[in-house]
Amino acid sequence: MKVIPLGTSSGKPTLKRNVSATAVVREGEWLLFDCGEGTQTQIQRAGLSPNRMTAIFITHLHGDHFNGLPGLLSTMALDRRERSLTLVGPPGIREYLDTLARLKILFVNYPLEVREVDGRSQGGGEGRGEESVAKAREGRLRVVYEAAEYAVYAQPIDHRIFALGYRVEERPRPGRFDLERARALGVPEGPLFGRLQAGNDVELPDGRIAHPSDVLGPGRPGKVVAYCTDTRPCAASIELAREADLLIHEATYTHDLSAEAREFGHSTAGQAAQVAVESGARRLLLTHFSTRFGDVTPLLEEASAIFEETEIANDLVELEV
Repeated sequence: MKVIPLGTSSGKPTLKRNVSATAVVREGEWLLFDCGEGTQTQIQRAGLSPNRMTAIFITHLHGDHFNGLPGLLSTMALDRRERSLTLVGPPGIREYLDTLARLKILFVNYPLEVREVDGRSQGGGEGRGEESVAKAREGRLRVVYEAAEYAVYAQPIDHRIFALGYRVEERPRPGRFDLERARALGVPEGPLFGRLQAGNDVELPDGRIAHPSDVLGPGRPGKVVAYCTDTRPCAASIELAREADLLIHEATYTHDLSAEAREFGHSTAGQAAQVAVESGARRLLLTHFSTRFGDVTPLLEEASAIFEETEIANDLVELEV
């Protein structure tokens, strides 16, 4: 899994930073979080294929987080996309898209499923597996999108208007395959290796049964990425980021502007770092910088003093998770 910030500026673009958008890339597919103006250009610059995008997640209906959405959706129609696409966002996003379609501004000719997520706290959502339902029941997280190898959870965060934070969580992965042990057991190389790695028993040529536990090490937890912007520091962000491998959190202001941050529903860099500390996140990626910070070094210094594993998000600079 890797993360590619496509836009890291707050409110409006600058010559170096576009407005909010982030790609989370996995094997053969990727997810888009927010879609500010100009995002489809950033997608091209990042070398991402829109046809491999499987879902879009919008945090809230402020323009710097979704003004690029109609253009991106229409461009994929012009490019004759056939693959289905899921769009998750706050209440009102369906009405917005329906209005644009009625005015002939938006054109979509591929399967598009719109899922609105409201402020109800109960879990379950779109989850299909027992594990997802159990996870949602542990707290207030709701499963809003699910694939074979991962699920995406959402929860309302604390902004001036209704906003959502998101958590991408991979399912646990099998342990590492012990090649020498498999050979010692007499497992022929080839398809039987793959079946054992997938967790299936296999019958050997002499009739013995080899079990996955014979050749696999301890199971490995999947990767977790949390995305929390725009928001004041809140318990919901801590819950979304619980033991995340990477927390992407807004840092619109420095501490001396904390009153302004509170007024406009944002966080300082130090507050973002405190969320990372309290959630047990392993790494923190700061984003959503006020345009008054031509140099974002003060934001990095403020956060790093509280949480050492802090990095600055820069447009189109990839991070491995």
